[in-house]
Amino acid sequence: QVQLVESGGGLVQAGGPLRLSCAASRRTEHTMGWFRQAPGERREFLAAISWRGMRYADSVKGRFTISKDNNKNTLYLQMNSLKPEDTAVYYCATGPFWDERPDETEYDSWGQGTQVTVSS
Repeated sequence: QVQLVESGGGLVQAGGPLRLSCAASRRTEHTMGWFRQAPGERREFLAAISWRGMRYADSVKGRFTISKDNNKNTLYLQMNSLKPEDTAVYYCATGPFWDERPDETEYDSWGQGTQVTVSS
C-alpha cells in the first residue's frame, strides 16, 4: 500500500482560501480522492481524480479544485470561498481502481488527516 501524508490544514476566516497537500510515498496511477469528516458526522466524499478526469461532490463544486503533480507524487485540494460548515478533518485516500469513485469503502489507503477550521 502507498503511504499518504496530508498537510496544509489550519484556521482560516470565512471566505478565505486554503490549499491542502497529500504526499504519497510512491507514484500511483490509481484514483486519488479527498474526503472530510466533521464531528459527529459520517465521512463525506469531496473530490476524486483519475487518469481520465475529475469528480466533485455538489457541496464543493465550483469552490474546490483537485489536482495532482505526478512528478512530486502529491495530490492537492485548493479550497476557495470557505464556509464555517467546511470545518472538518480532511483526508486523502487512494484505491485500486481508475475511475472517480465516491464510495469511501472502496479506498484502501488513507492519510492521517489534517484539521481545517473556518471561523465566521
